[in-house]
Amino acid sequence: MPIELPMTETPTVLIVDDNRPLADGFARALPDEYDVVTAYTGEQARESFHEGVDAVLLDRRLPDVSGDDILREIRESDCDCRVAVVSADERPPDFDCDTYLTKPLAGADVIRETVADLLDLDVSA
Repeated sequence: MPIELPMTETPTVLIVDDNRPLADGFARALPDEYDVVTAYTGEQARESFHEGVDAVLLDRRLPDVSGDDILREIRESDCDCRVAVVSADERPPDFDCDTYLTKPLAGADVIRETVADLLDLDVSA
């Protein structure tokens, strides 16, 4: 009798950046194994974030809401979600994110590796 392994859900990655070409490029860089949602404003990020989101790539400078506020809202939610902040700004001390990447990034591999690392953290937690 064959052993049936449990089906794993497709990890969901939310990309939040007001630079549409950059956000869309991040989305294209991720493999098809991910369910990718893209938001170009803080309000769209709020509407798109839910308990099924496993990882977020978050810009700090958004036109309508600070990315810092979005990060705080994610942390205050009951969701177990990993967050990588992707910003041109330097990382402030005691900033509550899992990974901090400074723009400009050195290619699509950085995005793929960052998301894979975030999801590994989620699995091993």
